[in-house]
Amino acid sequence: MATIRRTMDNRTIIIGTRGSKLALWQAEWVRSEILKLRPGTKVALNKIKTTGDKILDVPLAKVGGKGLFVKEIEEALLNGGADLAVHSMKDVPTEFPGGLHLPVICKREDPRDAFITKKENNTWKIRSFNDLSKGATVGTSSLRRSCQLLSLRPDLKIEQLRGNLDTRLRKLDEGLFDAIILAAAGVKRLGWADRITEIISTEVSLPAIGQGAIGIECRADDEFINTLIASMNHEETSVCVRAERAFLKKLEGGCQVPIAAHARLVNGRLSMDGLVGSITGDRIIKSSAKGNTEASEAIGIALAEEILSRGAKEILDEVYGRCAPPVDGEISS
Repeated sequence: MATIRRTMDNRTIIIGTRGSKLALWQAEWVRSEILKLRPGTKVALNKIKTTGDKILDVPLAKVGGKGLFVKEIEEALLNGGADLAVHSMKDVPTEFPGGLHLPVICKREDPRDAFITKKENNTWKIRSFNDLSKGATVGTSSLRRSCQLLSLRPDLKIEQLRGNLDTRLRKLDEGLFDAIILAAAGVKRLGWADRITEIISTEVSLPAIGQGAIGIECRADDEFINTLIASMNHEETSVCVRAERAFLKKLEGGCQVPIAAHARLVNGRLSMDGLVGSITGDRIIKSSAKGNTEASEAIGIALAEEILSRGAKEILDEVYGRCAPPVDGEISS
């Protein structure tokens, strides 16, 4: 990591980020927003390889530890190698190291999942999820996605799909899968919306916690950075994502268990769906909650408690009893 010299009179703001195309797009977008707020500011990117980026041959559900895609970036924040960090919110643990916090959650892109297939003669070979043939092979690294898909189509063959977005699309084009499932937000942000065969309804695949939202983490005592980025917080998105994260925190969940939640504002009130499922998709416990936005986190906690009381605790205990400790978040896209 190159050291960038800074003085209080001529400060260079350093953004910590992963090195994937999507992560760099997000970091560059935040950089452009900072320059709009403070023209002439020097802003540099510090590309950091995280543990999650290094482990590509093992399903994340089998990897222990928390914050696989943020830990090294948070270390850079703490040691001065970065002034702020840009994350995909679904990768961010529900607890932060001492001295760090998350003051900004930016406006959310489409939070839903995207169903992607190949084209032949400029038309989709498979036009929708419902058109998948019996025993079709679907690529995804997410237990959340595979659980929900298998609950509807237990005949499907779910295969692990790791790597950056372009790598995953290439594997599809090479014929390794009949279809793949990605986060619609990442596909759209990289300008590949024309690759999306179908946006999957949240009734079919409830999104990951925080999916589609970008978060900015920084040192809690850095008054300059906190003041600079404050206006980038999108209140509606923040309310919804914090409700989802409260739901996840109460469940003490992570990659080893299919957990999903989606909150949105409807007529000024928070409406939220959440679920916990078994890995095989044979059991899914789902419920909804509504309330005032001021109580968003309480709504998320209450929804988690309801789902736990309806049998989710048994699913969580069963999985954690034979797996490594929970991992917050879900692999990007």
